[in-house]
Amino acid sequence: MGRRQLWRKVSSLPLVTYFKPAGIRMDELEEVKLLIEEAEAIRLKDLEGLEQEECAQQMNISRSTFSRLLDSARHKIADALLTGKAIRIEGGNFEMAIRRFRCLEGHEWEVPFETMISAPPVFCPECNTRSIMPLFTTSIVPGKGYQRRYGQRNINGK
Repeated sequence: MGRRQLWRKVSSLPLVTYFKPAGIRMDELEEVKLLIEEAEAIRLKDLEGLEQEECAQQMNISRSTFSRLLDSARHKIADALLTGKAIRIEGGNFEMAIRRFRCLEGHEWEVPFETMISAPPVFCPECNTRSIMPLFTTSIVPGKGYQRRYGQRNINGK
């Protein structure tokens, strides 16, 4: 029996989750499914230009796991681009890394996980300013993981 899979930490969900080649009708398209954590691996390594060790730390996984995620993501993207398939970004084994925000006026608030997925905040709930920023949390208890996970809720909604 294998060991339990760790939840991968993702800083944000992609704004666009579907890409399709031009000139091919939707009913004729094959799709490649890119997992949210695979998209995060591409973002960290290829877009942000971080080293694999830094990427793995940000996602709370080992460097070898990060390398496998990155290889899988690159393979799927290459397959889609070179064979004319659509890319759908969805699903996976992840949790949101950012759920606490602060505005320039100093107000801080938590955003429920379900809200982060459907509609991340764009303004402060107290003063309505659009000048908000995410607060990155680093206090993780080793072996315990995070409290919120994709697709899972506890009784009191936290």
